Parts: sequence; structure tokens; C-alpha cells
Amino acid sequence: MNYLSWDTMREADSGAEKIESLYDAGYLATRLGKGIFTKTRSVRIRLSKFALTSENKRILKKVEHISLSKINLPHKEYHWQIGKLAKDFYETKFGRGIMSAQKIKEILTDSEKSNFNALLVFNDSNIVDDTGFAICYKSGKILHYSYPFYNLENPSVPKSMGLGMMSKAIEWAKENGLEFVYLGSLQRPTDTYKLQFEGMEWFDGERWQTDLKEAKKILEI
Repeated sequence: MNYLSWDTMREADSGAEKIESLYDAGYLATRLGKGIFTKTRSVRIRLSKFALTSENKRILKKVEHISLSKINLPHKEYHWQIGKLAKDFYETKFGRGIMSAQKIKEILTDSEKSNFNALLVFNDSNIVDDTGFAICYKSGKILHYSYPFYNLENPSVPKSMGLGMMSKAIEWAKENGLEFVYLGSLQRPTDTYKLQFEGMEWFDGERWQTDLKEAKKILEI
């Protein structure tokens, strides 16, 4: 799975203000190591302009019984089952070797090697075990919603779980007074689901754009 990258850099300053400025310049934190960021066709939601559409509400209705909570990283009660769930998810979705359980453990437990500081936990009231997770970077202004994974084997998990988790995270970020939610990059036709939120902006390599038609045109190539 190739990743669109216009530039890769290492930043020693891990302060929130510096990190927020990097995201604003089109960079995203990576799993490659502490302080490593890549510039890409980033997509974000400007929360001051975000409002639920009828489609957003339809998706949220399907996951209304699922709650969202946050765990600060490093994860003090990490369990190997979390890593296995992530490995199985990415292997099923994208193929072998995309994400290892060991890498997930490193990201969630070793702050000296990881850029991420929050784990969103999605819990289904109808299922005993935690249903889904999303590894994130969070500051006082931004949330980078990254590396989501959930149980693909349990038939009780809603088919719209992935989009439902993202929608809940955006809604949660706005309720908590954040300014932006970053949703990764736009690079494949399958990324069009990120374009359905009000307040969407995408980075063209130089500046942030709001032209939805142009974004869809790029993804068709």
C-alpha cells in the first residue's frame, strides 16, 4: 500500500504549538518513528463550519448504542488482544504485512518511539469486549484521527462501523472545543468517504482548498 508523500521531515520539538503548525502546513504524524512527519494531500474538518448532514445522522443512528471514550498514551493497561485486533483488521482490509501487532504495541506503549498520545475506544453496549479503536494525536486545538481498527469477525458489529467511528470522533472533537479534525490523506478513489463532512478542507501541496468537485476529480485519477 503506497502512501502519497511530498516531503518527509524529522522534528525534535514535540510541543503542541509546533505540532499544530506542522499539521497546518500539510504534514501528518507517522508511525515511522518519534518526530517523523510527512507532507501529503491532507484532509481536515474545520469544526466551526461542521454540522451534521442527513447522511451523517443516518450513519450515527446505526451506531447510537456505541460509546466513545479516550485513553491517554502510553497505555498503562495495554493487552496483547488490542494488537491482535489491529493486525487482523489491517491484514483483512489491506493485505499481509501492513500493520503488525508489535508496531501497535510500540505506538500505544512507548512514548519515546511514538508520535501519538491518545487512543479512542468505541464500546458497543451489546458486546462485552471493546468493539473498536482509533490511534490519535490530540492537542488543545486538533485531533488527528489515525489508524482506526475494529472487530470484523463479530456479526453484531454494524457494517457502517468504520464511518460511524469517524463520525463520532468528529462530533466528539467539536463538543470538546477543538478547531480541526485531521482525517489522513486523499490519494485513492476509496478515500471519497472523507469528503462527506461539512467544513472539509484539503491540502494541495501549497494551501488549503475547499473545492469538493476538484477533490473528487483528483481521486478519480
